[in-house]
Parts: sequence; structure tokens; C-alpha cells
Amino acid sequence: MIVVIGSFRFPPSIVGVLRPAMEAMVTASRAEEGCIEYTYALDVLDDGLVRVLEKWRDKAALEAHLRTVHIAEWRAQCSALAISERELTGYQAADEGFHF
Repeated sequence: MIVVIGSFRFPPSIVGVLRPAMEAMVTASRAEEGCIEYTYALDVLDDGLVRVLEKWRDKAALEAHLRTVHIAEWRAQCSALAISERELTGYQAADEGFHF
């Protein structure tokens, strides 16, 4: 499994415009083959910060995701909406983890 975590920033004044774009991106990504989890979360203490969590079956599923039309559209919207400080890191998960 591949886990991607990170965050990005946006001007807090555009949350009304950004929310539908994020919803479209999450919905389309969750429908992809190999997507286990795909989540954007607005930080409750830091206006304008979005936390990102993605889980993919394998590297091939993530690579296919990066070639989709909706990711190209999302990237174009990010540029137009002044999204900044985008930082995403992928990790190869060695196992299914543990619960506590």
C-alpha cells in the first residue's frame, strides 16, 4: 500500500469556491480503481490549511491517478486559486499497521 500525506494552503477568503472543487476531486479520486482512501480536511485551528491523506493499493494505482483528467483539472484550479505551500509525501507501507 502507498500512503500519501501532506497539506496545502489557500487564501481563507476563497473557501466557498474551493470547497466544491475539493469535493469534485475527492469524489472522482475515491471512484478510481486502487483507491483505498482519499481525504481532504480543513484544519480547525489554521484557516486556509488543508490536510491531505491518500491510501492507494500500490504504486501503479497512484501513478494511474496522477494521469487522470480530474487531477489535471485540479492542478489547473490550484494554480488559478492561488493554492500554495503544497507538500505531499508518499510512503510505501510495509504492513497494514496496528490499531490502538
